[in-house]
Amino acid sequence: MDFETIRWDEGKIVLLDQTRLPEEFVERTCKTVQELHEAIRTLAVRGAPLLGVIAAFGLYLGIKDYEGEGGDDFLKKLKEVSDYIASSRPTAVNLFWSLDRMMKLARNMKGKNIAELKRLLLEEAMAIKYEDKELCLSIGKNGEPLIKDGDVILTHCNAGALATAGIGTALSPLYVAHEGGKRFKVYVDETRPLLQGSRLTAWELMRNGINAELICDNMAASLMQKGIIKKVIVGADRIAANGDTANKIGTYSLAVLARYHRIPFYVAAPYSTFDFSIPEGEHIPIEERKGEELKIIGSKQIAPHEVNTYNPAFDVTPYSMLTAFITEKNVIYPPFDATLKQINPKA
Repeated sequence: MDFETIRWDEGKIVLLDQTRLPEEFVERTCKTVQELHEAIRTLAVRGAPLLGVIAAFGLYLGIKDYEGEGGDDFLKKLKEVSDYIASSRPTAVNLFWSLDRMMKLARNMKGKNIAELKRLLLEEAMAIKYEDKELCLSIGKNGEPLIKDGDVILTHCNAGALATAGIGTALSPLYVAHEGGKRFKVYVDETRPLLQGSRLTAWELMRNGINAELICDNMAASLMQKGIIKKVIVGADRIAANGDTANKIGTYSLAVLARYHRIPFYVAAPYSTFDFSIPEGEHIPIEERKGEELKIIGSKQIAPHEVNTYNPAFDVTPYSMLTAFITEKNVIYPPFDATLKQINPKA
Protein backbone atom coordinates (compact mmCIF):
# COMPACT_ATOMS: atom_id res chain seq x y z
CA MET A 1 0.00 0.00 0.00
CA ASP A 2 1.19 3.53 -0.72
CA PHE A 3 -0.44 4.93 2.43
CA GLU A 4 -0.42 4.32 6.17
CA THR A 5 -3.63 4.36 8.17
CA ILE A 6 -1.83 5.17 11.43
CA ARG A 7 1.65 6.03 12.64
CA TRP A 8 3.31 7.23 15.83
CA ASP A 9 5.18 10.48 15.21
CA GLU A 10 7.18 12.09 17.99
CA GLY A 11 4.59 12.00 20.75
CA LYS A 12 1.43 12.10 18.69
CA ILE A 13 -0.78 9.81 16.62
CA VAL A 14 -1.14 10.61 12.94
CA LEU A 15 -4.01 8.88 11.18
CA LEU A 16 -5.58 8.98 7.75
CA ASP A 17 -8.90 10.81 8.15
CA GLN A 18 -11.35 8.45 6.48
CA THR A 19 -14.25 10.90 6.68
CA ARG A 20 -12.47 12.99 4.03
CA LEU A 21 -12.10 10.21 1.47
CA PRO A 22 -12.42 9.93 -1.48
CA GLU A 23 -12.39 13.68 -2.14
CA GLU A 24 -9.34 14.49 -0.04
CA PHE A 25 -6.36 12.53 1.26
CA VAL A 26 -5.87 14.22 4.62
CA GLU A 27 -4.00 13.14 7.73
CA ARG A 28 -5.32 14.01 11.16
CA THR A 29 -3.10 14.50 14.20
CA CYS A 30 -4.18 13.46 17.69
CA LYS A 31 -2.08 14.99 20.46
CA THR A 32 -4.41 14.01 23.30
CA VAL A 33 -6.48 10.96 24.12
CA GLN A 34 -9.57 13.17 23.93
CA GLU A 35 -8.77 13.99 20.30
CA LEU A 36 -8.29 10.29 19.61
CA HIS A 37 -11.61 9.41 21.26
CA GLU A 38 -13.32 11.93 18.99
CA ALA A 39 -11.57 10.51 15.92
CA ILE A 40 -12.83 7.02 16.78
CA ARG A 41 -16.35 8.17 17.63
CA THR A 42 -16.75 10.16 14.40
CA LEU A 43 -15.26 7.35 12.26
CA ALA A 44 -12.23 9.33 11.18
CA VAL A 45 -10.53 6.06 12.05
CA ARG A 46 -12.50 2.82 11.82
CA GLY A 47 -12.31 -0.90 11.07
CA ALA A 48 -12.12 -3.48 13.85
CA PRO A 49 -8.42 -4.47 13.49
CA LEU A 50 -7.34 -0.84 13.10
CA LEU A 51 -9.29 0.14 16.21
CA GLY A 52 -7.24 -2.43 18.09
CA VAL A 53 -4.02 -0.86 16.87
CA ILE A 54 -5.08 2.69 17.56
CA ALA A 55 -6.40 1.81 21.02
CA ALA A 56 -2.94 0.56 21.99
CA PHE A 57 -1.29 3.79 20.85
CA GLY A 58 -4.11 5.76 22.46
CA LEU A 59 -3.47 4.16 25.83
CA TYR A 60 0.18 5.16 25.64
CA LEU A 61 -0.80 8.65 24.46
CA GLY A 62 -2.99 9.02 27.55
CA ILE A 63 -0.19 8.22 30.02
CA LYS A 64 2.99 9.36 28.31
CA ASP A 65 3.04 12.62 30.30
CA TYR A 66 1.99 11.04 33.60
CA GLU A 67 4.30 12.17 36.42
CA GLY A 68 2.61 10.68 39.48
CA GLU A 69 3.49 7.69 41.60
CA GLY A 70 4.24 4.26 40.16
CA GLY A 71 2.76 0.92 41.16
CA ASP A 72 -0.97 0.89 41.83
CA ASP A 73 -1.32 4.64 41.21
CA PHE A 74 0.06 4.23 37.71
CA LEU A 75 -2.21 1.25 37.04
CA LYS A 76 -5.22 3.25 38.25
CA LYS A 77 -4.40 6.06 35.82
CA LEU A 78 -3.86 3.56 33.02
CA LYS A 79 -7.23 1.93 33.74
CA GLU A 80 -8.96 5.32 33.61
CA VAL A 81 -7.49 5.99 30.17
CA SER A 82 -8.35 2.47 29.02
CA ASP A 83 -11.98 2.80 30.13
CA TYR A 84 -12.25 6.16 28.40
CA ILE A 85 -10.98 4.78 25.08
CA ALA A 86 -13.25 1.74 25.46
CA SER A 87 -16.28 4.06 25.71
CA SER A 88 -15.74 5.35 22.16
CA ARG A 89 -17.41 2.42 20.33
CA PRO A 90 -18.97 -0.74 21.78
CA THR A 91 -19.05 -3.44 19.08
CA ALA A 92 -15.54 -4.00 17.66
CA VAL A 93 -13.95 -6.46 20.07
CA ASN A 94 -10.40 -5.83 18.77
CA LEU A 95 -10.44 -2.48 20.56
CA PHE A 96 -11.10 -4.18 23.92
CA TRP A 97 -8.70 -7.03 23.16
CA SER A 98 -5.91 -4.55 22.56
CA LEU A 99 -6.61 -2.54 25.70
CA ASP A 100 -6.71 -5.74 27.76
CA ARG A 101 -3.37 -6.81 26.31
CA MET A 102 -1.77 -3.48 27.20
CA MET A 103 -3.24 -3.54 30.72
CA LYS A 104 -2.01 -7.09 31.28
CA LEU A 105 1.51 -6.05 30.31
CA ALA A 106 1.40 -3.11 32.73
CA ARG A 107 0.14 -5.28 35.60
CA ASN A 108 2.84 -7.87 34.98
CA MET A 109 5.54 -5.18 34.94
CA LYS A 110 4.19 -2.83 37.62
CA GLY A 111 7.34 -3.23 39.72
CA LYS A 112 9.39 -1.36 37.12
CA ASN A 113 9.86 2.41 37.23
CA ILE A 114 7.45 4.61 35.32
CA ALA A 115 9.87 5.51 32.54
CA GLU A 116 10.50 1.84 31.85
CA LEU A 117 6.78 1.02 31.96
CA LYS A 118 6.02 3.76 29.45
CA ARG A 119 8.74 2.46 27.14
CA LEU A 120 7.37 -1.07 27.35
CA LEU A 121 3.83 0.10 26.60
CA LEU A 122 4.95 2.01 23.51
CA GLU A 123 6.90 -1.03 22.35
CA GLU A 124 3.80 -3.18 22.84
CA ALA A 125 1.70 -0.77 20.75
CA MET A 126 4.32 -0.93 18.02
CA ALA A 127 4.24 -4.75 18.24
CA ILE A 128 0.45 -4.81 17.90
CA LYS A 129 0.71 -2.68 14.76
CA TYR A 130 3.42 -4.92 13.28
CA GLU A 131 1.46 -8.07 14.12
CA ASP A 132 -1.63 -6.66 12.43
CA LYS A 133 0.35 -6.12 9.23
CA GLU A 134 1.64 -9.67 9.34
CA LEU A 135 -1.69 -11.32 10.12
CA CYS A 136 -3.41 -9.37 7.33
CA LEU A 137 -0.90 -10.85 4.89
CA SER A 138 -1.47 -14.31 6.36
CA ILE A 139 -5.25 -13.95 5.97
CA GLY A 140 -4.61 -13.01 2.36
CA LYS A 141 -2.41 -16.01 1.72
CA ASN A 142 -4.89 -18.39 3.37
CA GLY A 143 -7.82 -16.95 1.43
CA GLU A 144 -6.08 -16.60 -1.94
CA PRO A 145 -6.79 -20.22 -3.05
CA LEU A 146 -10.51 -19.45 -2.74
CA ILE A 147 -10.20 -16.79 -5.47
CA LYS A 148 -10.39 -18.21 -8.99
CA ASP A 149 -9.50 -16.69 -12.33
CA GLY A 150 -12.62 -15.03 -13.70
CA ASP A 151 -14.31 -14.85 -10.29
CA VAL A 152 -16.91 -12.23 -9.50
CA ILE A 153 -16.88 -11.33 -5.81
CA LEU A 154 -19.20 -9.17 -3.74
CA THR A 155 -17.97 -7.33 -0.65
CA HIS A 156 -19.72 -5.08 1.84
CA CYS A 157 -18.51 -2.06 3.82
CA ASN A 158 -14.72 -1.72 4.05
CA ALA A 159 -12.50 -4.50 5.38
CA GLY A 160 -9.42 -3.57 3.40
CA ALA A 161 -6.21 -1.69 4.06
CA LEU A 162 -8.17 1.27 5.38
CA ALA A 163 -9.60 -0.91 8.16
CA THR A 164 -6.25 -2.32 9.33
CA ALA A 165 -2.56 -1.53 9.66
CA GLY A 166 -1.88 -3.91 6.75
CA ILE A 167 -3.62 -4.98 3.54
CA GLY A 168 -6.95 -5.73 5.16
CA THR A 169 -9.01 -8.76 6.09
CA ALA A 170 -11.80 -9.36 3.56
CA LEU A 171 -9.84 -7.64 0.81
CA SER A 172 -6.46 -9.20 1.60
CA PRO A 173 -7.14 -12.45 -0.36
CA LEU A 174 -8.03 -10.24 -3.32
CA TYR A 175 -4.79 -8.29 -3.07
CA VAL A 176 -2.72 -11.47 -2.80
CA ALA A 177 -4.59 -13.08 -5.71
CA HIS A 178 -4.18 -9.95 -7.84
CA GLU A 179 -0.45 -9.82 -7.05
CA GLY A 180 -0.23 -13.46 -8.16
CA GLY A 181 -1.71 -12.67 -11.56
CA LYS A 182 -5.32 -13.75 -11.07
CA ARG A 183 -7.95 -11.60 -12.73
CA PHE A 184 -11.39 -11.15 -11.25
CA LYS A 185 -14.09 -8.56 -10.67
CA VAL A 186 -15.30 -7.11 -7.39
CA TYR A 187 -18.76 -5.66 -6.89
CA VAL A 188 -18.74 -3.12 -4.07
CA ASP A 189 -21.90 -2.41 -2.10
CA GLU A 190 -22.20 1.32 -1.37
CA THR A 191 -22.99 0.49 2.31
CA ARG A 192 -25.51 3.02 3.52
CA PRO A 193 -25.77 5.16 5.49
CA LEU A 194 -22.11 6.25 5.65
CA LEU A 195 -21.06 4.78 2.30
CA GLN A 196 -17.92 2.98 3.44
CA GLY A 197 -18.16 0.81 0.34
CA SER A 198 -18.39 3.57 -2.21
CA ARG A 199 -16.13 6.06 -0.42
CA LEU A 200 -13.47 3.69 0.88
CA THR A 201 -13.51 0.20 -0.66
CA ALA A 202 -13.98 1.39 -4.23
CA TRP A 203 -11.26 3.98 -3.68
CA GLU A 204 -8.63 1.56 -2.40
CA LEU A 205 -9.42 -1.23 -4.88
CA MET A 206 -9.11 1.13 -7.82
CA ARG A 207 -5.96 2.65 -6.34
CA ASN A 208 -4.44 -0.83 -6.39
CA GLY A 209 -5.51 -1.74 -9.91
CA ILE A 210 -8.32 -4.17 -9.05
CA ASN A 211 -11.40 -4.28 -11.28
CA ALA A 212 -14.12 -2.82 -9.05
CA GLU A 213 -17.71 -1.91 -9.87
CA LEU A 214 -19.94 0.04 -7.49
CA ILE A 215 -23.57 -0.91 -6.88
CA CYS A 216 -26.35 0.34 -4.64
CA ASP A 217 -27.02 -1.88 -1.65
CA ASN A 218 -30.38 -2.97 -3.07
CA MET A 219 -28.84 -4.28 -6.32
CA ALA A 220 -27.10 -7.31 -4.81
CA ALA A 221 -30.13 -9.58 -5.01
CA SER A 222 -30.56 -8.91 -8.72
CA LEU A 223 -26.92 -9.76 -9.44
CA MET A 224 -27.24 -12.99 -7.48
CA GLN A 225 -30.48 -13.91 -9.23
CA LYS A 226 -28.71 -13.55 -12.58
CA GLY A 227 -25.90 -15.85 -11.44
CA ILE A 228 -23.27 -13.12 -11.67
CA ILE A 229 -21.93 -13.21 -8.09
CA LYS A 230 -19.77 -16.28 -7.40
CA LYS A 231 -18.85 -15.62 -3.76
CA VAL A 232 -19.21 -13.04 -0.99
CA ILE A 233 -16.35 -12.03 1.32
CA VAL A 234 -16.89 -9.69 4.27
CA GLY A 235 -15.05 -8.74 7.44
CA ALA A 236 -16.25 -8.86 11.04
CA ASP A 237 -16.29 -6.65 14.12
CA ARG A 238 -17.00 -9.37 16.67
CA ILE A 239 -17.54 -13.13 16.39
CA ALA A 240 -19.29 -15.02 19.18
CA ALA A 241 -18.11 -18.40 20.47
CA ASN A 242 -20.61 -20.26 18.27
CA GLY A 243 -19.62 -18.35 15.10
CA ASP A 244 -22.44 -15.79 15.01
CA THR A 245 -20.83 -12.74 13.39
CA ALA A 246 -21.44 -9.02 13.87
CA ASN A 247 -20.51 -6.89 10.89
CA LYS A 248 -21.67 -3.71 9.21
CA ILE A 249 -25.44 -3.39 8.93
CA GLY A 250 -26.61 -5.09 5.76
CA THR A 251 -24.31 -8.08 6.09
CA TYR A 252 -27.12 -10.31 7.34
CA SER A 253 -29.24 -9.39 4.31
CA LEU A 254 -26.44 -10.47 1.99
CA ALA A 255 -25.98 -13.73 3.89
CA VAL A 256 -29.68 -14.54 3.50
CA LEU A 257 -29.50 -13.78 -0.22
CA ALA A 258 -26.31 -15.81 -0.66
CA ARG A 259 -27.80 -18.80 1.13
CA TYR A 260 -30.93 -18.69 -1.03
CA HIS A 261 -28.84 -18.50 -4.21
CA ARG A 262 -26.31 -21.09 -2.95
CA ILE A 263 -23.38 -18.69 -3.09
CA PRO A 264 -20.41 -19.21 -0.73
CA PHE A 265 -20.29 -16.61 2.04
CA TYR A 266 -16.91 -16.07 3.73
CA VAL A 267 -15.94 -14.02 6.79
CA ALA A 268 -12.31 -12.90 6.94
CA ALA A 269 -11.06 -11.90 10.38
CA PRO A 270 -8.12 -12.43 12.75
CA TYR A 271 -8.33 -14.60 15.86
CA SER A 272 -8.55 -11.41 17.95
CA THR A 273 -12.03 -10.78 16.54
CA PHE A 274 -13.39 -13.96 18.15
CA ASP A 275 -14.96 -13.16 21.52
CA PHE A 276 -15.29 -16.47 23.32
CA SER A 277 -16.80 -14.77 26.36
CA ILE A 278 -19.98 -14.28 24.32
CA PRO A 279 -21.77 -17.58 23.64
CA GLU A 280 -23.92 -16.39 20.74
CA GLY A 281 -24.75 -13.39 18.62
CA GLU A 282 -27.71 -12.08 20.56
CA HIS A 283 -25.32 -11.06 23.33
CA ILE A 284 -23.07 -8.94 21.09
CA PRO A 285 -23.52 -5.22 21.92
CA ILE A 286 -24.74 -3.37 18.84
CA GLU A 287 -23.87 0.30 18.46
CA GLU A 288 -26.76 2.57 17.50
CA ARG A 289 -25.71 5.82 15.88
CA LYS A 290 -27.33 9.21 15.46
CA GLY A 291 -30.27 9.52 13.09
CA GLU A 292 -28.65 12.41 11.25
CA GLU A 293 -26.54 9.85 9.41
CA LEU A 294 -29.73 8.64 7.72
CA LYS A 295 -31.16 12.07 7.06
CA ILE A 296 -28.12 13.95 5.76
CA ILE A 297 -25.49 13.15 3.12
CA GLY A 298 -22.70 15.69 3.28
CA SER A 299 -24.60 18.95 3.71
CA LYS A 300 -27.68 17.74 1.82
CA GLN A 301 -30.86 17.02 3.75
CA ILE A 302 -32.45 13.88 2.23
CA ALA A 303 -35.22 13.23 4.76
CA PRO A 304 -37.59 15.33 6.88
CA HIS A 305 -35.91 16.82 9.93
CA GLU A 306 -38.62 15.50 12.24
CA VAL A 307 -38.76 11.89 11.04
CA ASN A 308 -37.85 9.24 13.62
CA THR A 309 -34.88 7.03 12.79
CA TYR A 310 -33.45 3.63 13.66
CA ASN A 311 -29.75 3.44 12.88
CA PRO A 312 -27.87 0.38 14.18
CA ALA A 313 -24.31 0.29 12.88
CA PHE A 314 -24.13 -3.52 12.80
CA ASP A 315 -26.22 -6.65 12.44
CA VAL A 316 -25.53 -10.27 13.36
CA THR A 317 -25.32 -13.11 10.85
CA PRO A 318 -25.99 -16.58 12.30
CA TYR A 319 -23.14 -19.08 11.97
CA SER A 320 -25.40 -21.42 10.00
CA MET A 321 -25.25 -19.02 7.03
CA LEU A 322 -21.47 -18.92 6.80
CA THR A 323 -19.34 -21.06 4.51
CA ALA A 324 -16.07 -20.51 6.40
CA PHE A 325 -13.91 -18.12 8.39
CA ILE A 326 -10.65 -17.01 6.77
CA THR A 327 -8.15 -16.30 9.56
CA GLU A 328 -4.42 -15.64 9.82
CA LYS A 329 -3.82 -19.25 10.88
CA ASN A 330 -6.24 -21.27 8.79
CA VAL A 331 -9.60 -21.44 7.02
CA ILE A 332 -12.18 -22.69 9.50
CA TYR A 333 -15.07 -24.71 8.10
CA PRO A 334 -18.20 -26.15 9.76
CA PRO A 335 -19.19 -27.79 11.99
CA PHE A 336 -18.32 -24.63 13.92
CA ASP A 337 -19.33 -26.07 17.29
CA ALA A 338 -16.33 -28.38 16.91
CA THR A 339 -13.87 -26.35 14.84
CA LEU A 340 -14.20 -23.14 16.85
CA LYS A 341 -13.86 -25.07 20.09
CA GLN A 342 -10.36 -26.02 18.94
CA ILE A 343 -9.25 -22.35 19.00
CA ASN A 344 -11.25 -21.35 22.09
CA PRO A 345 -8.74 -20.80 24.91
CA LYS A 346 -11.56 -21.24 27.43
CA ALA A 347 -12.81 -24.56 26.02
